[in-house]
Amino acid sequence: MIHFVGAGSGAPDLITIRGQKFLQQADVIIYAGSLVNPQLLDYAKEGCEIYNSAKMTLEEVLDVMYKAEDEGKMTVRLHTGDPCLYGAIREQMDVLDEKKIEYDYCPGVSSFCGAASALNVEYTLPDVSQSVIITRMAGRTPVPSKESIESFASHQATMVVFLSTGMLEELSQRLIAGGYTADTPAAIVYKATWEDEKTFVCTVGTLAQTAKENQITKTALMVIGDVVAHSHYNRSELYNPAFTTEFREASL
Repeated sequence: MIHFVGAGSGAPDLITIRGQKFLQQADVIIYAGSLVNPQLLDYAKEGCEIYNSAKMTLEEVLDVMYKAEDEGKMTVRLHTGDPCLYGAIREQMDVLDEKKIEYDYCPGVSSFCGAASALNVEYTLPDVSQSVIITRMAGRTPVPSKESIESFASHQATMVVFLSTGMLEELSQRLIAGGYTADTPAAIVYKATWEDEKTFVCTVGTLAQTAKENQITKTALMVIGDVVAHSHYNRSELYNPAFTTEFREASL
């Protein structure tokens, strides 16, 4: 059996209880060493085989899985955050489906949730934004043309931008071309929920300058939109005394 497990956003105690149990039971752990907190490996039992997939190809990862299955061992494939976001899990699952190897998937806390926690922001403030766009800039790996930063910026919704810390000058330009103003609130969150987490509130126009001044070159998320400032929004109707719900009659 192979368990795909979300490691969480960084802090070792943010892994789920289910994910922790899988780590404790695993005979083999293949972890994304470039991003997963190595403290999570402390949950591994004595004798567990541990592989760092940062130094492996897809084929090498699969070979470890095949060998473990042949030997009747349980494998945990440990991905950063929640592996449904930029986790490259589907390509592994497709091969396992072809081989008729059983697997399941344990979700984790994504770093975009960790970034909100670091900033104490709500991404979906009433009358400000009720949508969250999660995306990234095109770099060595492309992004579909229909998913341009400009097209997403035109919605003026909350945006969380992954994997783009080295391209902030271009990101700012494209956000502004899409409709955000240069003074739109923004934030950079470095290593959300890790012990060395850092947050920097700035604007769309000062993203690159802020990163340069604080020597942030990787492992950061950018949050874009008025929710960062949370200076104006309407209160929730759900808790409004003048609003009737299924569980409470209006009292005003």
